[in-house]
Amino acid sequence: MFKTIVWATDGSELADSALGFVRELAQQDGARIVAVHVNELMRGRSSGYPALADEPELEEKIARQIKELRDVGIDATYEIRGDFKSVATLISEAAEHVDADLIVVATHGSGGLKTALMGSVARALCHTAKTPVLVIPPVRKHEQEAAKDEELAAV
Repeated sequence: MFKTIVWATDGSELADSALGFVRELAQQDGARIVAVHVNELMRGRSSGYPALADEPELEEKIARQIKELRDVGIDATYEIRGDFKSVATLISEAAEHVDADLIVVATHGSGGLKTALMGSVARALCHTAKTPVLVIPPVRKHEQEAAKDEELAAV
């Protein structure tokens, strides 16, 4: 069903949680994965510098994740986008560039005032992308605990 899947990642644990879904979809369909990381650039006097101080570490982490995907036989590549456009626009443009069939992105699932103040990449992607978007909600605390209990029981 899918030939090319874009995994939108900022290097966070939340984005990492979506990688499992991406990997499973890619393995089922023999699809390739294109990890897209947007290096947000600051505006104003600091124009052109990354907004996050740990940007090089994030990029290295994502590169390692791509290598791990390749090591298990998945066709995976990595793109870094940087511009003064919105993160959602840059991810959407990257998906169009690689002719993606699907964009997968994780969300905090906050909504409400927090989203109104800070914005939501997932929400913006749903409005700007020409490619279907799969939004992965965060794993809830009780689900994490249940998964840990299952792992301990299996050992």
